[in-house]
Amino acid sequence: MQLKQTFYLTFICLCAGILPANEPLVVYSHRHYAADEELFASFTESTGIPVHVLKAGANELMERLKAEGERTRADILITADAGRLDEAKAAGLLAQIHSEILKTRIPEPYRDVDSQWFGFPRRARVLVYAPDRVNPEELSTYEDLAHPKWRGRLLCRSSNNIYNQSLLASMIAAHGEGPALNWARDVRRNMARPPQGSDRDQLRAVAAGLGDVAIVNTYYLGLLLHSPDPRERALAKTLRIFFPNQQDRGTHMNISGGAVLKSSSQKDNATRLLEFLVSDQAQEVFPAVTYEYPVVEGIEWSDLQKSWGSFHADDLNLSQLGEDGRKSVQLFNLADWE
Repeated sequence: MQLKQTFYLTFICLCAGILPANEPLVVYSHRHYAADEELFASFTESTGIPVHVLKAGANELMERLKAEGERTRADILITADAGRLDEAKAAGLLAQIHSEILKTRIPEPYRDVDSQWFGFPRRARVLVYAPDRVNPEELSTYEDLAHPKWRGRLLCRSSNNIYNQSLLASMIAAHGEGPALNWARDVRRNMARPPQGSDRDQLRAVAAGLGDVAIVNTYYLGLLLHSPDPRERALAKTLRIFFPNQQDRGTHMNISGGAVLKSSSQKDNATRLLEFLVSDQAQEVFPAVTYEYPVVEGIEWSDLQKSWGSFHADDLNLSQLGEDGRKSVQLFNLADWE
């Protein structure tokens, strides 16, 4: 209903001469940041192409696209994880896009090997700890979290979370299914409480003393540090970030990314929007506003990100997170990681 109303209002505005006479691009997005809306508005201002966004959870968007099939009005799918994009690819929903801009500006690990999806901001999944209870010299790798010294000290969200599925997928890629299963079992055994809540909830729990170390994405700490609630800002200031696996494969990375749908009648304009999202103008917004890392090399990080320090990132091509991500769901179930 909301989408139909949007199209109706657009028609009225076109008739009144308020909007440029271009067919709107329709974006199905799992992201929920005001910064994205500002970027879409900038794209419209520079190109004259309106952008309409339908926001929903990733699962809801996938089911909607599958149900709508060729009848969908959507042109672009944006999700918060490479695993979700690979799921859409496996379902045959995405178009192959040949763009020198996307190929040149996005490093290989952060775009699909078949050019069906492309990352624009990067996310690092790290360890956040309480410095009054954890010496950073105790921390080293994701693998080390399986050690008994962490019994009753770890915090993490549930296994149905795509960020955790992708992290375990990276463990499968690095070590194989057997060691990944053992790791999941041991980490679950070391948790201070059953998996629950969001990444922000894990940060709050560390600050409250419910656990000592949480597995989270970096930008959630950035969002808490800039929360309108002074209590949230205060608790966030008590926490510290540690980047795992700096002596071997590097810290696990993921992306938010976009893809042009195979059924889109506006593939050229849709490609232009994806290209805009990797322009300098757009890339500078992510570190400054959402505290995500830019995907394009040479874009300056925010002062907050600089304060966290530089780090060695895992260069695993995120295309591999799709197949291994499906295996990770099975391993989490075997590990009794709720």
